[in-house]
Amino acid sequence: MADEETKPRVLILVLFVTCGGPTCGGAGSVALWLLLLQPKRQQNNKPSPTTINADHLLLNESTRAKMLLDEDPSTLIHHTIGNFNIHPDKQAVTRINDSLSTLQQSRELRSREAESVLRKLSRNLNSLNAQHEEAVSAHDSGRHAQDIVELDTKKFRIAKAASELEIESERLESELEILKERLADLEAQGLEGDEGTRREREADDATILRLKIYRSLGIDIEPDEAGNFTKAVIRNSRKGDVHVVNVDSKFSRFFYSNYFWGTMQG
Repeated sequence: MADEETKPRVLILVLFVTCGGPTCGGAGSVALWLLLLQPKRQQNNKPSPTTINADHLLLNESTRAKMLLDEDPSTLIHHTIGNFNIHPDKQAVTRINDSLSTLQQSRELRSREAESVLRKLSRNLNSLNAQHEEAVSAHDSGRHAQDIVELDTKKFRIAKAASELEIESERLESELEILKERLADLEAQGLEGDEGTRREREADDATILRLKIYRSLGIDIEPDEAGNFTKAVIRNSRKGDVHVVNVDSKFSRFFYSNYFWGTMQG
């Protein structure tokens, strides 16, 4: 019974070797994989569908299989194993593993960066929420309305002050124009002035001359608010004395002349 079960497997391996190994892609390769996938026979010895398919393939290759039946199955198996070239597959698996590792590292890096950005945004959000709550709690609608009223009052005061300053500026400009006209008139009259001014100055020349004479003698005549000379200040330079004399109309000029002279002589 064991020989009967082993014989089809040996034939499949022979076909696989004669077809050129796993790279042939023909009936031998298919037969080998069918052999590997073939389930164990049940005790009632009923063939499975896989075994039936393998038997059909063996019938198609019966001529080539009969030529190699005399060789040792272990030798055939050894040659079959030698025809397998798994190095490219191992390299491909290694490259795939490296790519997966690189991809995993890249995903972890992006994930950490995203988490860092998320934490930063969360902190900013918490800070803004705290500021918003503080602003809302500190806001007083009544106080706000009062501030608006105060600001409106200040605005009206400033507008009124600006209007008054504008009026004052216009008044000063008008006064400036008048002064400019007066200056132009004075410049046109010259240093001597007009005829009326010259006559007034000639009338006052005698009084000015007397005041100069008194001042040279040490006597200063001071006028009152009405322009009348009612007070005399007499200075004695030798003694350093100062006498103030109120001039009254009930005394004659002769009296005051003698009194002033006597005071100066000491």
